[in-house]
Amino acid sequence: MLGFFSPVAFVAVIIALYLISSVNILKEYERGVIFRLGRLLPETKGPRIILVWWPIDKIERVSLRTIVLDVPPQDVITLDNVSVKVNAVVYFRVMDSTRAIVEVENYMYATSQLAQTTLRSVLGQVDLDGLLSERDQLNSQLQSILDAHTDPWGIKVSMVEVKHVDLPQEMVRAIAKQAEAEREKRAKIIHAEGEAQASVRLEEAAAVLARQPVAVQLRYFQTLTEVAGDRSSTIVFPLPMDMMQGITAALTRGTTSEDDD
Repeated sequence: MLGFFSPVAFVAVIIALYLISSVNILKEYERGVIFRLGRLLPETKGPRIILVWWPIDKIERVSLRTIVLDVPPQDVITLDNVSVKVNAVVYFRVMDSTRAIVEVENYMYATSQLAQTTLRSVLGQVDLDGLLSERDQLNSQLQSILDAHTDPWGIKVSMVEVKHVDLPQEMVRAIAKQAEAEREKRAKIIHAEGEAQASVRLEEAAAVLARQPVAVQLRYFQTLTEVAGDRSSTIVFPLPMDMMQGITAALTRGTTSEDDD
């Protein structure tokens, strides 16, 4: 009896193992593209438990989650002939799993290569100032170009971001000098504007003092009081102009009377 049931049990075990190996569980974010005898089944599978009858069927798993692709640093020559290294990051996801498997051999590798060539070609059409200051516009342009080229593969590029621009040391020093010169220019302009406003105020003050000559003396005495607080200063005390005019007039009259005598 044991020898009679041994082949049957062996076949049963083989069938059980085959059925177990045919069971595939696809997660919520996965889809299965099935090829039966080399021909594509029209409908993708998942997310659920599916049976793949090997070797008749072959399954290709495709993730529908957003993929973050890091573009390695690329040597870019800008429009004004400056050599820089630029890297970026690309966010994309598979929208049509069937086309992602059938239309391109390896959609990850193809998208990576396309991102690198597009990054070099687009950034090579702008000058260095545009590369540093127009990031949002360049990111939008890169995203639209990549999305247009990957759409036949069933891939949607949602965002492209230029992460870092590595400048040569000579260019860094030149940009620093330019920024320093720009700051000095602004400082001189602000100083000139301050001088212009101060001259207007001085003109108004002079007009007020001209109407009241005594105010000049009061202002003079106030200045002497402020300077007297600093013991390290030497004060030169000039005589008022009206007093000097009186002394000069008296001396002139005295000289005239002596000449008459």
